[in-house]
Amino acid sequence: MFPLFLFISLINLPYCSSADRNDEPIIGVLAQEVFSPKPNQTAYIAASYVKFLEAAGARVVPVMINHTLEEYKTLFSFINGILYPGGGVSIISSGYQRAAQIFFELAIEANKRGDYFPVWGTCLGFEQLMYLTSGKTLLSHTNTNGVALPLNFTEEVKGSRMFEAFPPELMSALSSEPLTENSHQWSLATLTYYTNEELRSFYKVLSTNTDGNIEFVSTVEAHNYPVYGTQWHPEKNAFEWSRPYIPHSPSAVRTTFHMAEFFVSEARKNFHRFQSKEEENKALIYNFNPVYTGTASAFEQIYLF
Repeated sequence: MFPLFLFISLINLPYCSSADRNDEPIIGVLAQEVFSPKPNQTAYIAASYVKFLEAAGARVVPVMINHTLEEYKTLFSFINGILYPGGGVSIISSGYQRAAQIFFELAIEANKRGDYFPVWGTCLGFEQLMYLTSGKTLLSHTNTNGVALPLNFTEEVKGSRMFEAFPPELMSALSSEPLTENSHQWSLATLTYYTNEELRSFYKVLSTNTDGNIEFVSTVEAHNYPVYGTQWHPEKNAFEWSRPYIPHSPSAVRTTFHMAEFFVSEARKNFHRFQSKEEENKALIYNFNPVYTGTASAFEQIYLF
């Protein structure tokens, strides 16, 4: 049976010919260090990020940490976008940070020359983007670890790319119901954004939130580049079940799939390809098996590398 969410999504997609889009998008998901490394288990990716992208018609390549610059450049030329996931490593000095910086710089250079390459950051990935853009540690401590919130949309959302295809009733639900799960202790205060020229000139703020004391930025998109960030977790609503504060209502799940569809639709505008089917098959995350960790982790499943 054809999934209802895909049917709803597809009827909202603008028509374009296959010559104008890549119907086989492959997106990189950045790995990060594990807290207690073991032999052959030094990095991980939460499986929910992989499912998030696969649900919208993309395939995933894990982007390993601690590879060489040339290896990253080569992989960049093969994939159609990259996602920086949430987690708990340093955004200033880590294998995650180094790889994120390399791909961010490659993406900016590519987009400047007309090679459309989207970048997405979720939670820690959002924070990483703020650091890469400003070159400074600007985050404030907030009481937002384990809470679902509605979004306080700004006027900028009306002309945004991210929310352009969202149904009006879902936008209404997002602004009135606690549909966005937050698992972070650090946030970009709205006041900090407005007083930082690098951030203000690069990003437009689409939504904010507050912990009761500090108003913080919760959703951004770049003015002139396909760079996007959410301080909240769109992937968790449909794919994570180990925490009671994760929303699973129909509107919450629709949010997951509309966000995924948007980013994958951005990746469809990129035409990088692997040099051979054999190289592509070797790189895909299908070569790894996720491990069930739901009884001892915030993630139901993770990939270990």
